Amino acid sequence: MTMDLEVQTHARTLALRSPDHLRIGPFTVRYNPNWSIKYANYAIPDRDAEPTAADLDALVEAFRAHERLPRLEFLPGWAPAVEPALLAAGFTVESRTPIMACAPGGLLPPKPVDGLAVAEPATDAEFDAAALVQHHGYGGTGEPEGGEAAWLREAASGGGVAALAALDGTPAGAGGCSLPVDGISELAGLAVAAAFRRRGIGAALSAHLTATAFARGCRVVWLEPGDADVERIYAGIGYRRVGEKVNISLADGEAD
Repeated sequence: MTMDLEVQTHARTLALRSPDHLRIGPFTVRYNPNWSIKYANYAIPDRDAEPTAADLDALVEAFRAHERLPRLEFLPGWAPAVEPALLAAGFTVESRTPIMACAPGGLLPPKPVDGLAVAEPATDAEFDAAALVQHHGYGGTGEPEGGEAAWLREAASGGGVAALAALDGTPAGAGGCSLPVDGISELAGLAVAAAFRRRGIGAALSAHLTATAFARGCRVVWLEPGDADVERIYAGIGYRRVGEKVNISLADGEAD
């Protein structure tokens, strides 16, 4: 199996293992009841799925019944018939983003950051601090809903990785690597607080998470960079493109 298909298999397997997932026709919906951000709620098609109009209607209804944006994330080559069907049903492509991966021999050391300490959260206060950095880093305001801290705890206790970076004692970054499946893990939720950006913290934190995942037995770590600047950061520590993912959704008021 090629690396892009292994990545998609990993994402779908985690969706199927999530406790609140939904099965709607040829789709698995990763639903997070305590985390409404769109990136934590999306569907993945079965491999080579060919959804009918009724399947898509049921999928949209399931998202709306759970007060979530109808949304999918997948590699187009995994199920070539799905994207055309979604577009015909009124969905709009949000973005096409690269998928990057790194194996143990490819990881490169980041530039050191004076005063930076990276460690796995151990106390409730540390998990809460990491979740707050993530929440604000992804545009949230106020306090997190709870999903961020729950995801980090699950990663830390299930063979994945969670990390909180502090600069001179102040929480500055957080992220994790998901539970591994067949030696593959996803680096996700990485965020650096606005006041600490452009200091090399993101690269240092990413390298720490990746190295820790390898030390715990992972053979590949993959991720989805947010934009071209972020992609360059990951490339600088050894990540390379292995495919492209489409993020596609149906906004309220669009075709039902």
